[in-house]
Amino acid sequence: AAVFCGVVTNQETHLDGKKQFPTFAPQNFIHLSQPFFIMVKNYETVFILTPVLSDVQAKDAVEKFRKILQETVGADIIHEEDWGLRKLAYPIQHKSNGFYHLVEFTADPEKVATLEVEFRRDERIIRFLTTVLDKYAIDYNERRRKGLVGRKKDQPQPEAAA
Repeated sequence: AAVFCGVVTNQETHLDGKKQFPTFAPQNFIHLSQPFFIMVKNYETVFILTPVLSDVQAKDAVEKFRKILQETVGADIIHEEDWGLRKLAYPIQHKSNGFYHLVEFTADPEKVATLEVEFRRDERIIRFLTTVLDKYAIDYNERRRKGLVGRKKDQPQPEAAA
């Protein structure tokens, strides 16, 4: 007998080679004392806020999405960067500037869609992009946070600010 999603399955092979499907009777269900293992992935989201917002309004919008990530999505925020007001590569909604913000987090893949729906609903967001990070991108981001990316090997490591 094998356990699949909390159901005991008995697959018996008949003489003609066909397999019997498992029966889903109440006695075949088992009680799991621990919750199912939820696969979490590392994500990175960059979103651009409209430039007509004041600094306070932009910070309020960032705080709103931080709260959605932590409370609604259940994500653990690893790192955040506020890139400030930057020029866009091309006009979006007749705007040539925007407030950029980057968030790196871990979350359940099924719940990331909730965050993206909130991005689409909010008129202050003019563009966003959420990507799944592979092991190389995670390593790169860790080195970038430590200041090891972009410097030459013969240069000394930057000292940590006390």
